[in-house]
Amino acid sequence: NRTLRMAATGIALGSLASFFTAKAIASLLFGTRPSDPLTFAAMILLLMVVALVAGFIPAWRASRIDPTTALRAN
Repeated sequence: NRTLRMAATGIALGSLASFFTAKAIASLLFGTRPSDPLTFAAMILLLMVVALVAGFIPAWRASRIDPTTALRAN
């Protein structure tokens, strides 16, 4: 939950920054418009999937450990 919230915040801020940066460098872009909605949507979807996997794997591994074993390790 917290991982996805942080990822969504970062993706939102990064998307805004990239949108305005793309408009500033529009003359250097080749084969795409600066505000191509398909490109932005694909980027957002890819980053959310990566964040979901990055948060899920450690949480899944942690849920498989016996709590008493984890407490004794420290």
